[in-house]
Amino acid sequence: MKMGFGTVFASFAFVAIVALSSYLLITGTIFSMDTLMNSFKELSEVHNNQMRTGIEIENITVTNTDNRSLIDVKVNNTGATKVLRTDFEHIDVFVFYAPSVGNATIHRRLAYNDSIDPADNEWTVVDITPDLVNPRTFDTDEQMTIRARIYPAIKGNSTSWLKVVMPNAVSDARYFTD
Repeated sequence: MKMGFGTVFASFAFVAIVALSSYLLITGTIFSMDTLMNSFKELSEVHNNQMRTGIEIENITVTNTDNRSLIDVKVNNTGATKVLRTDFEHIDVFVFYAPSVGNATIHRRLAYNDSIDPADNEWTVVDITPDLVNPRTFDTDEQMTIRARIYPAIKGNSTSWLKVVMPNAVSDARYFTD
């Protein structure tokens, strides 16, 4: 039996197409598996970081002046993860309170301000103690004082709620009374 040039060419083309398809399928599968494994690794690192992070609100004090409230919050780092100064802007501070004017209740996320004196509805880091190792970094066994300025002021003798959330979503919340 004699094969013509067309039959030989078609056979080689078929083999080449099958080989190329197999190569693309295997390469795509390996790439997908590698991407999936890297995603699982990153997820594991985030989860491990969360497990090693711990904060505790120790004390909240409120001072009312000029229809504004200054809230000082003492937060302890009880975990093994440190929070860098560059990450302070990623810390969320929420406050839920009854204002001194009106009957509505306000639930507000406060914006971070790097200055010593925050503007209305902002918060800042006033102090970290003791801050001997890694200055301006919130290390393990250190206490960070957060100051928030709230406008309008918190209603006197009312119960309010404050929550601090670290950049990796670990948080603590506490009720306080003016």
